[in-house]
Amino acid sequence: MPNIQPIFGIRYHLGKVGSLSEVVAPPYDVIGQELQQELYEKHPNNAVRLILNQEEPGDDEQNNKYTRAKSLLKRWQSEGILFTESQPAIYVYHQIFEYAGSTYTRKGFMAGLEVQRFGQGCVFPHEQTHSAAKIDRLMLTTVTKTQLSQIFGLYPDQTSEVQNILENAILGETPLEATDHLGVIHRVWIITDLSVIAQVQEKIGKKPLFIADGHHRYETACNYLDHLRQQGISKDHPAHYVLTMFISMDDAGLVVLPTHRLFPGIPEMTAEELKTKLEGFFTFQDAGTGADAAEEIWEDLETRNQQGIIGLYTKKDDRWTLCTVTPAGKEKLAEKGIAEEHTEEWRELGVSILHRLIIDTLLEQSTAPKPTYVHLVSELTDGIKTGNYPLAALVMPATVQDITTLCLQNERMPQKSTYFYPKLLSGLVFRSVE
Repeated sequence: MPNIQPIFGIRYHLGKVGSLSEVVAPPYDVIGQELQQELYEKHPNNAVRLILNQEEPGDDEQNNKYTRAKSLLKRWQSEGILFTESQPAIYVYHQIFEYAGSTYTRKGFMAGLEVQRFGQGCVFPHEQTHSAAKIDRLMLTTVTKTQLSQIFGLYPDQTSEVQNILENAILGETPLEATDHLGVIHRVWIITDLSVIAQVQEKIGKKPLFIADGHHRYETACNYLDHLRQQGISKDHPAHYVLTMFISMDDAGLVVLPTHRLFPGIPEMTAEELKTKLEGFFTFQDAGTGADAAEEIWEDLETRNQQGIIGLYTKKDDRWTLCTVTPAGKEKLAEKGIAEEHTEEWRELGVSILHRLIIDTLLEQSTAPKPTYVHLVSELTDGIKTGNYPLAALVMPATVQDITTLCLQNERMPQKSTYFYPKLLSGLVFRSVE
């Protein structure tokens, strides 16, 4: 069962930096070069300089983005720009945002989660990870000896018993507040009351935790702990825990966005040529022409809400086709050498059908370049209009229930199966592992 503890958080001194909005940043993995530069210019103490320091000419083993992050972190601490909480705390965290014309508030809390290898406790992954990203995050943790961003964890709690304890504790209290570059409002309350913390520990300790986002960071925490164990660290060393955001799977503000695909490097084909390759394994419906038809097609897909229907755009004739997997297609996907090793639930996912059956098997493009991933239909439309992508796909996201089911079966979804919106901010609280 997950074990949590309050942490001695490291936070910005607002008297030194001014507005918290000026120094927070989104997670490193959604920061492109343009946004990185914007955040650099926004404030000299912006958290991007820690989580994703810029590479510079002449970087070597002694002077590089990791060592610069360490130097900045130590300097900001010595100058009082960052300070360490005087008492161990957990941090109530609300995110207020708009999506599809409605306003949502996602509620959770941040604390330390006991680090356990997947399969050795009740912490479950749900997606595959990249080794390069894990090496990068391990280097940053090893050099700075600080957890600079949270893991995003989901736990079952239909009655919100855990969050209700915290909501009662913050009634009438003024939060810290920041607004990010997307207009999302982030509010944080610091809880140091030991009785409240004990209640949360008792309730959450009985529940499994599913990693929704931050798999690389969680596996980095495991690898870092293994490294320190070889040096004979004590059982109470802070590396035994990792900074984590806990959100109920039943939270009313939990929004999962799709991740659509733009495929480069695939041979161009017309809709009819596509149908010929998929014939027998899918049924087809002509869905329109032109990039701008994507919005209407996506509304149709959302209404149908079926993982087995995928919208495919073929550049060669500028056409959209709705492809629905047939029983024969499902049997094909279950064949040896395709996806026999996976559960039926894994094979039911739209992203599994798209990548393993359509792209890898029927189109024989398993070695094609990595697709470009986008979340908004407008981003897909813009990508199509560049003319750089012979094929594009609208695909349904996996649901929270899909995550639960597959995690408990020790299955990991294909990469980019889910996108929990909005992202958690970096810079609200850090945690030392020194």
